Order: sequence, then structure tokens, then C-alpha cells
Amino acid sequence: MMFQEKGQLRIPGPTPVPGRALRAMAKPMVNHRGPEFRDLLKGLTDRVKRVFKTQNDVIFLTASGTGAMEACVSNILSPQDKVVVTVAGYFGERFAKICEGYGAQVIRVKSEPGRPVEPSSIEERLASSPGVKAVFVTHNETSTGVQNDLEGISRVARGHGALVVVDAVSSLGAVRLETDEWGLDVVATASQKALMVPPGLSVVSVSQRAWEAIRSSRAPRFYFDLEKAKASLEKGETPFTPAISIFYALDETLGMIEQEGLENIFLRHERVTRMLRRGVRALGLELLAEDHCASKTVTAVRAPAGIDADALRRLANRQYGVVMAGGQGELSGKIFRIGHMGYVDFMDVIGVVAVLELCLSQMGYPVKLGAGVAACEEVLLS
Repeated sequence: MMFQEKGQLRIPGPTPVPGRALRAMAKPMVNHRGPEFRDLLKGLTDRVKRVFKTQNDVIFLTASGTGAMEACVSNILSPQDKVVVTVAGYFGERFAKICEGYGAQVIRVKSEPGRPVEPSSIEERLASSPGVKAVFVTHNETSTGVQNDLEGISRVARGHGALVVVDAVSSLGAVRLETDEWGLDVVATASQKALMVPPGLSVVSVSQRAWEAIRSSRAPRFYFDLEKAKASLEKGETPFTPAISIFYALDETLGMIEQEGLENIFLRHERVTRMLRRGVRALGLELLAEDHCASKTVTAVRAPAGIDADALRRLANRQYGVVMAGGQGELSGKIFRIGHMGYVDFMDVIGVVAVLELCLSQMGYPVKLGAGVAACEEVLLS
């Protein structure tokens, strides 16, 4: 029971929230049309641009990450527009389905589970399909633990005159993403990942090229109207009631991000990933993604022969309070996923690997206790 009460949330989101952010959410409500919120909104808008690495407009939406993805689609496209969507897993497919929901002609460029979508594959599709308006990219695919080459894909897309629209929900703030330098037109993220606050807030950056497309778009929209949001932002407001308490929390976590520094945050996530992957391999387990394309925020692990992935997760949760994610779609029951983004440090990884050792041993899998932890420590001390 003690472990269950404490718990360790190691899923790809929502991620653990720092205590100072939770305490900030207990502040009294203010008038969202008043000066207190106006000052808060302006400050957060300016500060979050530094995380996006952009001078473009940045819009806050009270919505989940999927809401931000829908805003990208509904504001950019018109019915029958031709688009290319990278599909390296469950969330790339979600982007494709949203586009289809708004009447777009969707060209899927798929990869095998655990593999990224290569820029060369995008090049081939764009060369054989003239008139593509936009390329939609999931930067980090949490369902398979794969990170796509966003910079390379953007270079190819812009070479064909297409807009670059990015789902950065599980990457922004944890791995390098250069909005302006890489020419990304629309980038969407959400609060409950590397930004380290509860779900309910999303953020979208919009380039000048994207605003031109938005002005000519004929897709229906109301709540997710980015032009309406921009007009409200110029008055220091949001068009609809904002999630004020989550803004309070974001004010705190942006302070933490600024204090640590983005470069140090990127290095921390890289090191945590190396530790986890080394530790898992030391237990004789196979990783879904290869090292060169591995996500720095979630690791997908194949269940070994004779071990049910979901039974392993249930045991880890029930006895040790560690919550891991299962596989999605065709990978359901075949893999388990360990989230390591945002408010995560080296001891969190060592703890997860130790629990994996114990659970595998209890389930009859031949594992040398301490091997995974020792492998993690080798990376930490190197």
C-alpha cells in the first residue's frame, strides 16, 4: 500500500508535476478579462517563445494535445487539399484521421513499427504528387518510441513549397526543436508532457506563411479559430475562458526550465535515455527502436518470450507503484513503454530498472538481479 500511495508515474503523459507547480495551482482565481491575467498571459507568451525557439506568434488554447492538432488542421486546410502525413505509429495515424475529418486528401507515408519515416520517403511522395499543401509530422512518436528527423523532413517539404505542420506534443521542451531555424510553420505542444504541468493547456506557434494559409482556409472552425485567438491575445485575453490554474503552474515550470537551461535539459533527457536503454538491454530485453532513431522521452520495450507485457505492468503497479504504459494498436500486449520526459532524473530511471528486475524475476524470467541497475550506473558515472 505504501508504494501505491507514493507511486511513480512512468507513462508518456501525463507526466509527474513538480510540487511548486501543484502549489501554484492553489492560488485564488482572478478575472480572466482583468489586469492580473493580462500580465500573466503576456509574460508566459514571451517566455514560451524561447522554448519554441521562435519569433513567430504563439497561441494558447485550453485543450489537450489532440485539440492543438485539430487546430493545426482546421485552420490551415480547406476541403480537398492534398496533404502528406508521416505515420510512424498511433499518433501519426491520428493526425491523418483528423485531416481526413476535415475533407483533406491524405497521402500517408508509413514506416514499420520502431522505425522513423525517412525524409527520402517524403521526397519521393512529394515528387510524385504535385500540389501538396502541407506535410504533417509527428516529431516524437510515443506509441513506438521513435523520433522522426524533423529537420530533414522540413527541408524536403519546404523544397516542394509545402507548409510544415508539427505535432511536438511529446518532444518540445525535452529535445532539440528549432522552429525558426528549421522553417517550421505550425508547431503544437501540450502542457502535460515536458512542460511539466497537468493536462488541459496546449500551445501553437504560427509562422507568417501559416497565417497566409489560415486567411484563405475554408474549413469550419469556432473554438479553435487561431485568428480569433490572435485578436484576443493582442488585447491580453483569450477568446474563451482559459485554464487559469494551469497558467499558474506553467509560470512555475517555465521558471524551472529557464533555471536549468534548455541545453542542459536536452542533455539530461539524452543521458536518461542512454541509462534506461543500457539498463533494459542488460536484462536481456529487446528495444523496439534502434539507437539512432530512439525517442528521448519514451522507450518502448518488447516483452520477452513467455512474459505477458500487460501482466508485467500490472505487477509493477500493484507491488511497487510503478505505472508503465502498454502497447497501442498492433503492438498491444507485445510491448510496454516507459516515459522519461519533463520532471525526471537519473534516480527515477534506476528505480524503474530495479522494479523491472524484480518483476521479471517474480514472473520466472531468468534475470541477474542488479545487472540492469549496474548498467545504468555505468552510464551515470561515465
